[in-house]
Amino acid sequence: MIGARVFSITRTSIFFFPRILTRPVSRSQSATARPVVAMSTTTSKSQEELDSIFKQKKIVRSTVRKSLKALDPSLRIQQDDAIQSTVLEAPWFKSSQGLCAYISCKSLNEVDTSKILSKILQQSDSDTMARKKLYVPWVEDKNSNMRMLHISHMDDLIANSMNILEPAPVDAQGNEREDVLQADEPIDLFILPGLAFDRCGRRLGRGGGYYDTFLKRYQDRAKEKGWSNPLKVALSYSPQILEDGSIPVTATDVLIDALVTPSGVVPISPRAIERM
Repeated sequence: MIGARVFSITRTSIFFFPRILTRPVSRSQSATARPVVAMSTTTSKSQEELDSIFKQKKIVRSTVRKSLKALDPSLRIQQDDAIQSTVLEAPWFKSSQGLCAYISCKSLNEVDTSKILSKILQQSDSDTMARKKLYVPWVEDKNSNMRMLHISHMDDLIANSMNILEPAPVDAQGNEREDVLQADEPIDLFILPGLAFDRCGRRLGRGGGYYDTFLKRYQDRAKEKGWSNPLKVALSYSPQILEDGSIPVTATDVLIDALVTPSGVVPISPRAIERM
């Protein structure tokens, strides 16, 4: 892939009570996962155990937020450009036809996606870019319910009460926007945000559970329709990449397939290693 270093890693299973080490991983550090204690998804956890995990997550979130806030603005711009260029040049992005992607929010210190979204909405028919259909998040309520709705232009987006851009549930003609969970065609790629990641595929969100809930629903939809699951790719600034074992997880946390960092692509799952 042009302009990108590709790291390889063997995916592990879901993890239980990992160590809390919040020091970001250096670029030179090995991507090989260290042994961790596996957690059976069938094992019921007591409320005390879950409370302990949620407490650990809160600690990690606080540490990473401070690191992101301290990130030099000029370095942030450089990393935004490097990450988006890697995505736009990647064969797995160019060949994708149906995508779900987040709309970056500067106040949340998320990796910028404006260039990626603009490229998708150009609807290019060139030999190197397949025609694409884009779905973006719309928060339905405060109970972790989020929908992914189709848009055709950036003008389809409006600012919500938190000043975050999202699609109105109906278009300018009053027609309901297509929901990806009701679409007749599968999605090839999810471009995901997050607060922290490791090279084993763990993703730590901001605590609302919106993406984990939605990804599980889409997995159920794909299984029902006999579709392959989309490639789940997260975008990450360098301070967001933590040591393996740093991110606490539960059985409801969905692992990612790959990371795109300022240094390049980190394929994690076997299919990501094969495709990237």
